[in-house]
Amino acid sequence: MNWTDLVKLALRSIGSHKQRSMLTALGLIIGIAAVVILTSIGRGIHRFVLSEFTQFGTHLIAITPGKTTTFGLSGATISTVRPLSNADVLSLQKLDYVQAAMPMVQGNARIEAGNKQRRANVFGVGAALPEIWKLKLAMGRFLPDDSLENPRAFAVLGSKMHAELFGTASPLGQRIRIGSDRFRVIGVMEPKGQMLGFDMDDTVYIPSNKAMEMFDRQSLMEIDVLYDNEASSEIVERNLKRHLIARHGAEDFTIITQNQMLEKLDSVLSVLTMAVAALGSISLLVGSVGILTIMTIAVSERITEIGLLRAIGAERRVVFRLFLGEALLLSLAGGAGGVLLGVALVKLAAALVPALPVELAWSYIAAAFSVSLLIGIVSGITPAMKAAQLNPLEALRAE
Repeated sequence: MNWTDLVKLALRSIGSHKQRSMLTALGLIIGIAAVVILTSIGRGIHRFVLSEFTQFGTHLIAITPGKTTTFGLSGATISTVRPLSNADVLSLQKLDYVQAAMPMVQGNARIEAGNKQRRANVFGVGAALPEIWKLKLAMGRFLPDDSLENPRAFAVLGSKMHAELFGTASPLGQRIRIGSDRFRVIGVMEPKGQMLGFDMDDTVYIPSNKAMEMFDRQSLMEIDVLYDNEASSEIVERNLKRHLIARHGAEDFTIITQNQMLEKLDSVLSVLTMAVAALGSISLLVGSVGILTIMTIAVSERITEIGLLRAIGAERRVVFRLFLGEALLLSLAGGAGGVLLGVALVKLAAALVPALPVELAWSYIAAAFSVSLLIGIVSGITPAMKAAQLNPLEALRAE
């Protein structure tokens, strides 16, 4: 019996038990669809988080006070003998491969303009922020170049802050109160959106010295350095470390390159994607048990058929291939149906909820489909061997 006849016979046998075959394939369909959906969410979160970290550019280095290992996020604990200062920023700007350096201090304060007020994030920064963080001005200008040496009470508003305090009117030249100090608005930034929970539009930017006084800090929270695209991060990191050790007398700071942050994030998020894929694979395990059960029952119910096949000359390997083919076809149908259902649901979710980060993880989908075929082979071998080993005379008498 050739392979074409075996496939036809297997399909006819599956078709004669439609309900049982559908229930068997349904277990795999649900399992594969679960893997597709969960890995798509995991891959979408992976892409979303990495894009959040790279929206400010890809050639950044963060320097934080204290010899600790951090992700370079603002809010690091300040515990150094010699704090980071604006003088450090000015000196770093003169190093090779450094395009710009910027101090950063962050806090939360009450912002008042006329009879309107709200609390928001206040960033104490330098004139290089638009270049380093890839932000653009909507109107006015940003902090002047001499704001580190000669800090003046200037403020630049985020787009949302502008709308909340002044509506559609121009705020340029207007006075606002931040905490207990008065500032003059000199610019408004274009909308940027959120970055890991921080609303970059609901903010106010002021000179770093003013922010240090306002929040009673002796050190900068962070220094952000933008380096040349043609330079390697390792060389720039070594130069920064050597320079700051010479200034401070010790390595009382932590340097985190963006590559290091992205590598750590990528490894963590890859583990997350694998974890959700493992959760979805539990459904595949259930589906494999279903195929094994159904094929075992099929052998018990079709003993007479097996005896007849053997009596008319079918060899044991033909019977083995027949039952194994049925299991393989069921797993193939379940795998294909699961992939189609999962992809359709992911596309539907992306269309209905655009904010949900989903991205089809084709490598995991291919792996899940391959596993479904493997399940069919493994689950079908034992029942197929049992069917092939039946004695034809005893099988015929089983009726």
